[in-house]
Amino acid sequence: MENWSQDTKNILGLQLVTDPRWVNLASISLEEILTDHAWCEQKAANSCISLIQKYNDKEELVNELAPIVTEEWGHFRQVIQELRKRNLPLGRQRKDEYVNKLLEFQKKGGSPEERFLDQLLTMALIEARSCERFKRLSEGLSDAYLKNFYRKFMESEAGHYTLFINLADTYLPKEKVRKRWKEWIAYETGIMLNMAVRGDRIH
Repeated sequence: MENWSQDTKNILGLQLVTDPRWVNLASISLEEILTDHAWCEQKAANSCISLIQKYNDKEELVNELAPIVTEEWGHFRQVIQELRKRNLPLGRQRKDEYVNKLLEFQKKGGSPEERFLDQLLTMALIEARSCERFKRLSEGLSDAYLKNFYRKFMESEAGHYTLFINLADTYLPKEKVRKRWKEWIAYETGIMLNMAVRGDRIH
């Protein structure tokens, strides 16, 4: 647990690691985990498209996120392929309690700059937590193929987390980004402490 905690703080900035019971529950709910993972990738692609549409005047954001849309959609297809290989159906998209809780923390008033920052930091947190969960799966599953499968996703999500932080730094003062990021981290820690441990969800 100590190594997990140190990795999480140093690499991803998260303050709380996933409950160790989660990967054990996930290992017996692979159909649900793969289905939820597929929809997470689809929503990530859509979120990037929405940011590009809303902030089309921000050239670096458009240039950086355009390939991420393709990558996330490619991930969606990879997970579907894995489901098909295992003769499992793509189940229905389900409510993402974790993401919905994050959205509640986004500033609804304030300046457009503050709302823009919160959108980027929300995406950064989702990618960071996804990365941490994929790390859990890559090291805790008994299925050797899936361990490698999730190792690759873990590496990708870590890069995405960094990208959203860097975009925030590009368009906003770094001290402002760091201050708000600390607030987000504290809030996310509270979410994780109060959410039930479920093995059928990525978040």
